[in-house]
Amino acid sequence: MNGTVKKFSLALATIALAAPAFLAAANKYKGDVPREVRHELVMLPWYGIFDNLEYRVDGNTVTLLGQVTRPTLKSDAENVVKRIEGVERVINNIEVLPLSPMDNQIRRATYRAVYGYGPLQRYAMGAVPPIHIIVKNGHVTLAGVVANQGDSNLANIRANGVSGVFSVTNDLRVENRG
Repeated sequence: MNGTVKKFSLALATIALAAPAFLAAANKYKGDVPREVRHELVMLPWYGIFDNLEYRVDGNTVTLLGQVTRPTLKSDAENVVKRIEGVERVINNIEVLPLSPMDNQIRRATYRAVYGYGPLQRYAMGAVPPIHIIVKNGHVTLAGVVANQGDSNLANIRANGVSGVFSVTNDLRVENRG
């Protein structure tokens, strides 16, 4: 019996010594939930330039926001976020944009107007370019991040020049360099 008590005491001491390291690792991971959510959303196979996915993390609840052109992308986003450790609840407020041949034509024309313009071509690099073009019933919203206010203004001017566009909302943010 004395050997059993020693083994139990040794096991208990090992757990007590390992607990602080385990808790620190768990807390570190929970602090990375926003980074993990962003990573999972950007890695979705059908996420593209005509979609805009945003999120808000509040404790263990993630709220998904934005607009997508495919209903499957909305459900895929929710499913990948649900699997992230530390996320207990997902509120999916992603809007599925209506199917419209006219909106598709405006998307393509706006893409060419923005990304085909010399000073803005550098933003076309990468798997998911940083300027997202959201079109709903002829109304265009530019979302994402650009390097400076001048690029934001140029993208806005280029989008406003596209035929068939009723209005342009410029929600481009200027990245913080500091």
